[in-house]
Amino acid sequence: MDTTPQTSFEGPLTRLTPVAQWLVLVALTAVFAGVMILGAVPAALLIGPMLAAVATGASGAGIRVPGLGFSGAQALVGLLIGASLEPAIIASFADIWPILLLSVLVTVAASSFLGYFVSRWRILPGTTAVWGSAPGAATAMVLMAGAFGADARLVAFMQYLRVIFVTLAAALIARLWVDTSGVEVPATVWFPPLDHAAFTVTLVTALGGGFLGRLMRLPAPFFLGGMLAGALVHLGGGLALELPPWLMGVAYMVVGWTIGLKFDRALLRTAFKALPQVIVSILALMALCGLLAWFLHVEWDVDPLTAYLATSPGGMDSVAIIAAAASQDVNLSFIMAVQMARFLFVLLAGPPISRMVARWAGP
Repeated sequence: MDTTPQTSFEGPLTRLTPVAQWLVLVALTAVFAGVMILGAVPAALLIGPMLAAVATGASGAGIRVPGLGFSGAQALVGLLIGASLEPAIIASFADIWPILLLSVLVTVAASSFLGYFVSRWRILPGTTAVWGSAPGAATAMVLMAGAFGADARLVAFMQYLRVIFVTLAAALIARLWVDTSGVEVPATVWFPPLDHAAFTVTLVTALGGGFLGRLMRLPAPFFLGGMLAGALVHLGGGLALELPPWLMGVAYMVVGWTIGLKFDRALLRTAFKALPQVIVSILALMALCGLLAWFLHVEWDVDPLTAYLATSPGGMDSVAIIAAAASQDVNLSFIMAVQMARFLFVLLAGPPISRMVARWAGP
């Protein structure tokens, strides 16, 4: 564990020992994450720890998450995404490919266009603005952005702010469209009984994925290596991966801490200064995706709620939960197929697109 203070300014936590700084961080994390969980805020176990770490770091703490812990968290997040690639969803790509192609290209083009202006107007720098606007899974985009030279902290600021906006909008529209008053959201079982054989396979796959990513010299090697290994084991081997909520909660917390502790006061000033413009870009992207949903409804007779949730720009896991709660009124497979296709496209094409848009925006 790195115990050397790494801040260049004095703050209320600067003179505390590293152990005391960690205790402050853990206490703030419990408060922030607990309030968000009670308020059903999306990605509470990632955003809560990240906000706690931002507050701790901005107060002069010099602690940092060990690199090995962050690498393991990345591998687990990649494993989760790889294991979510269901054969039925991938098979549906062939049936709805025109809709997939249109949805992916329009959403990516719109987000890149907005990222161009955020960068061009010097609201946020270069590829950071493009990755921050990318309509993919937020955690994956943050991890990928850092590997390709963007500022992962500002990308996280844009991505998770959009996750909150998009999820709240989707939940509101779903509530207005479908009566979900009688639907009970199942309580999360944080410590379910473990299948020890499957859990062992999961840990071995995570280790093997990280090693594979390093061996192949992939960007974000632990994340992408974990994702590839998870997909191979789940799709190719037909094996179930055991990823209990407590384990993923720890992984999200570590990712949030790693990002948040890197914020300093200068970066916070940059983020707050850019906040109005970032909110405008988020609302603009949501409006464009809403128009795309309307087009799918008119031209392909996709029911409006399904079309809106399918084209919703980000918060894939949250959108899946909202769609499942209204499962009798939406086509869940269609929604996840469109969301997954867009995510895979951004994952593969994101780096060259971000570099191209950054070049167009100028130095």
